[in-house]
Amino acid sequence: FHMAYKGRYSPINPAKYQGNPSNIIYRSLWERKMMKWCDLNPDVIKWGSEETVIPYVSPLDRKIHRYFVDFYVQVRTKDGQLKSFLVEVKPKKYTKAPDKAPKKKTRAWFGEVKAWGINSAKWKAASEYCKDRKWEFIILTEDHLN
Repeated sequence: FHMAYKGRYSPINPAKYQGNPSNIIYRSLWERKMMKWCDLNPDVIKWGSEETVIPYVSPLDRKIHRYFVDFYVQVRTKDGQLKSFLVEVKPKKYTKAPDKAPKKKTRAWFGEVKAWGINSAKWKAASEYCKDRKWEFIILTEDHLN
């Protein structure tokens, strides 16, 4: 039995989806869970997956790259206000900086440092993008989605 970690999501409420509802791709089961939640939650007014693109400067090459944020979600709060979020779905282990400098610097450790640098730059850009729009940027992990 093999579980697909990537696939297409077909929304039950396609009118809520911003973008092309026949082209929604998930890259993890957590993203799929988030899509289902957005699709079926009556408080979610509209949502999109990888529809928001934010430029950021990579700390590796100092060039501008494009960050496709996992989700845009607009919800109606209990008091009737509309509130918008950009949401990144990440395994918890990727939301913390790697150990400063282990005794043995492995290829895996260098990879973690590189990924952390890029993710930090993306998340900083997303936070600023949201602040300008009075939105909120949040990172959800398996702890939130289970």
